[in-house]
Amino acid sequence: MIAVASDHIGVELKKSVMERLDVKKISYKDFGAFSAERCNYPEYALLAATAVTNGECEKGLLFCGSGVGMSIAANKVRGIRCVNCSEPYSAMISRQHNDTNMLALGARVVGVELAIMIVDCWLLAVFEGGRHAARLEQINAIEQKTALA
Repeated sequence: MIAVASDHIGVELKKSVMERLDVKKISYKDFGAFSAERCNYPEYALLAATAVTNGECEKGLLFCGSGVGMSIAANKVRGIRCVNCSEPYSAMISRQHNDTNMLALGARVVGVELAIMIVDCWLLAVFEGGRHAARLEQINAIEQKTALA
């Protein structure tokens, strides 16, 4: 299952991507926001990121104006590796090399068709392990070390 969340600006792009997930028969859980009424993106990023880290959802998709705020907020949750992408290649590589578990998109940066391409590439990509696993262990060690500080 995929966790999805947005702020008020990302709500329409989120809906379009959820329609694509429906077509592909990919299950998801929407953590909000549910309208264009102004809201604070960190609240929704936290809900979705927590669902990923506690195992309720396997991965997560976040949507806001630029994708930046949501990705920063999600990356504060221990165990989250959220990437903000505006093109498919980085999304694919982030899964293959960095084992990202969340993807953030900016509704003011990418249109619906490009967003769907990015999400499709990200969902299809698989972590390659190997030399990348050692680097991921280093990243995890940094997270452990700084979480204790």
